Amino acid sequence: MPALTPATPPPTPAPPPAASRPAAASASGALSVASPRVVLAEDGVLLREGLIGVLGRFGFTVVDAVGDAEQLITAVGAHEPDLVITDIKMPPDFRDEGLRAAVRLRQDRPGLPVVVLSQYVQEEYASDLIGTGDGVGYLLKDRVADIEDFVAALRNVLAGGTVVDPEVVRRLLHRPRDPLAGLSPREREVLGLIAEGRSNSSIAGALFVSETAVGKHVGNILAKLGLPPTDDTNRRVMAVLTYLGARP
Repeated sequence: MPALTPATPPPTPAPPPAASRPAAASASGALSVASPRVVLAEDGVLLREGLIGVLGRFGFTVVDAVGDAEQLITAVGAHEPDLVITDIKMPPDFRDEGLRAAVRLRQDRPGLPVVVLSQYVQEEYASDLIGTGDGVGYLLKDRVADIEDFVAALRNVLAGGTVVDPEVVRRLLHRPRDPLAGLSPREREVLGLIAEGRSNSSIAGALFVSETAVGKHVGNILAKLGLPPTDDTNRRVMAVLTYLGARP
């Protein structure tokens, strides 16, 4: 009987390329991305190129780097990145375009990790961004003293954490409360017309409602502004002063 030739074992399959490997779950349950894909928005060319280099050194892949907020929105839609890093001041007005874009992205894509970089604290939109939930960061450029700390903050946000510079927290905690925050849009509208010197009947005509409805709105406004009836205070005047003081 002829000798049997031993069967050749099947070849061991090669591991899939890194791009197709599934992300591993961390102990917290968040996904740990081996090479996070980043969309970067920074209008300064030198800083943008420097960030690309730093991110590459630490295992991040910058899939797109843009210079304004509109390009940022487009790039995120095209690439569906794991992380967005954006400056706050962007063309055309160099005010808060990047931060407003970050808030919009979080509203459109809840859970998208976003880190904003800034030289100052923009309180209104910082609060809006932080209020969108976990997986956000707000870092002040001048206070990033260590590259490894910066990278650790990015990975923290990627894992679902929130990283906020202590100075941002301090400013948000100490900002004055908007005295008109408790008013409804209609009550604000009525108060604005009172500030123009209009009577209840004039306001009713302007808003196409009854004087009774206007009187109810005025009563609610005075109560919400903490202006109880007194003998020596014109509450409507005090309400107008509060309104004017709250305007930007």
